[in-house]
Amino acid sequence: MSEPTRPPVPIFGSRRSPVIGRLGAVAASQPLAAQAGLDALKAGGSAADAACAAAIALGVVEPMSCGLGGDLFALVWDARSRRLSALNGSGHSPASASIESYATRGVTGEIPLTSPLSITVPGALRGFETLLSHYGRLGWARAFEPARRLAESGYPVTEKIAAGWRMLEPKLSATPEAARAFLPTGRAPRAGEIVRLPYLARTLRVLGVEGADAFYKGALGEEVLAFVNARGARWTMDDLAREEATWEEPIHADYRGYRVFEHPPNGQGLAALIALRLLEGFDLRAMGALSTDALHHATEAMKLAFADAHRHVADPAFERVPVDELLSDAFIAQRRRAIDPRRAAPRVAPGTLPRGADTVYLTAVDGEGNAVSLIHSLYYGFGSGLVAGQTGLALQNRGAGFVLDPAHPNALAPRKRPFHTIIPAMLFRAPGAAGHAAGPLWAAGRAWIPPQSHAPGDVVDGAAWGAGPLVTFGVMGGPMQPQGHLQVVTNLVDFGMDVQQALDAPRFRVVEDGGPRVMFENDVPIEVVRALAARGHDVVPPEDPGFGGFGGGQAIWIDPENGARAGGSDSRKDGQAVVE
Repeated sequence: MSEPTRPPVPIFGSRRSPVIGRLGAVAASQPLAAQAGLDALKAGGSAADAACAAAIALGVVEPMSCGLGGDLFALVWDARSRRLSALNGSGHSPASASIESYATRGVTGEIPLTSPLSITVPGALRGFETLLSHYGRLGWARAFEPARRLAESGYPVTEKIAAGWRMLEPKLSATPEAARAFLPTGRAPRAGEIVRLPYLARTLRVLGVEGADAFYKGALGEEVLAFVNARGARWTMDDLAREEATWEEPIHADYRGYRVFEHPPNGQGLAALIALRLLEGFDLRAMGALSTDALHHATEAMKLAFADAHRHVADPAFERVPVDELLSDAFIAQRRRAIDPRRAAPRVAPGTLPRGADTVYLTAVDGEGNAVSLIHSLYYGFGSGLVAGQTGLALQNRGAGFVLDPAHPNALAPRKRPFHTIIPAMLFRAPGAAGHAAGPLWAAGRAWIPPQSHAPGDVVDGAAWGAGPLVTFGVMGGPMQPQGHLQVVTNLVDFGMDVQQALDAPRFRVVEDGGPRVMFENDVPIEVVRALAARGHDVVPPEDPGFGGFGGGQAIWIDPENGARAGGSDSRKDGQAVVE
């Protein structure tokens, strides 16, 4: 492919380069979890085996962010059938849940984050079971072994995880079960200390032998049920027994010759796609990376996308989510006109449709080209802060995502999935797009030059999946996630960054409580931040960068010419990318 005619844009200088290998690759937010995934690949496992081993291990080594008392979503690329599927392992509310019944217990306005009423039935175990049964090779028990060993024998706590754990000491100290499980010495472990989690180790051992039904239909589930009901919930074993993970069709949008896939609602991946479609109408490359113009347009697009996603995203089993309409040319053109290139919008309302905290992300690719993009979460740090009996299972608080307004699509109802923040993603070449990345990412002096064969709004014909994923990626951090996806994609496609640079580059974050306001990481040039404030952006100081205010991500690039894998791991986390 010929060199671009315009001068190259500045490329953010990450302090480390992508990790490159020829066969499999795993990227996760903690090194021991990444190694657990790589060990699965070396044992002959698939990308699904590696992803599950890494994710379950993360529930031990990064326990505030994820665990078997939470949920998961995954995008799964099967190289043999050449098909991408979305796995929804998010849990439902119990059958007793309703706005009226919560009101009788004094819960109105919002569901408290540490209330037992914020707990939905954990879906993660059914998610792992479904993923392994369809695409695994090593079996269920093998996926649990690294996590059990780490919980039982102990592991040294990494620096940023230790900082997050310490911040959550008061939450864990509030109940004896949580303190016993996750403050084993009476306080949070410090960086470098060896921690053992015997209660969680026992549960992992039982699950590895007895399978997911030990939770959904057996003694573990009964222990969880007794715990939450003693604190005001009204669960039955039928609530657990009916929990199933579901396969769904991913949603997508094309962006400058590439196709970005996201998990469908009840997740917020739609917000990332709306924002990308809005930005396709502006020449970010000419504006330059981290420029006032580029950041202005990106933050304005994100505000609009959030307004539309939050108005419509809900459990599609209860409410029709108008994905096609929200991504249509007509609607995007209408919303794009709301972006003033010189002035920030103080408030943003949802558009008119045309008629008609804490999370882990990981990704794995095996030697055959199968890929899994997986995100796994308890929502807030240690979820609800409630740990069921002696199980060592921190229970999520995803139910706090429901709205207690019966007119809202995301209104609380029995056996319903709440709005979810967690979203995995993959980037493909758009069908019919000419050209591809110019050479390997790591070739000296050669950036990734994207194809520019399609004008904004062009329809790209052809098979949906093309030649398979180019990049499998995700960004953690609650409402930061679609914003992170937007910034990673534009870093890759518009600004020629490799996967490590795209993850490490300074970020913005639109903050919606009382806003929208916007934060910028300290590495964004101060003169740019001042210029954005002069355009009317309500700029506020960044939150503590050590605890996920701007998220943290992982990515694997699959070279379309020679099949090499290049992995990146966000420097905001303790993780790493590993290859074979």
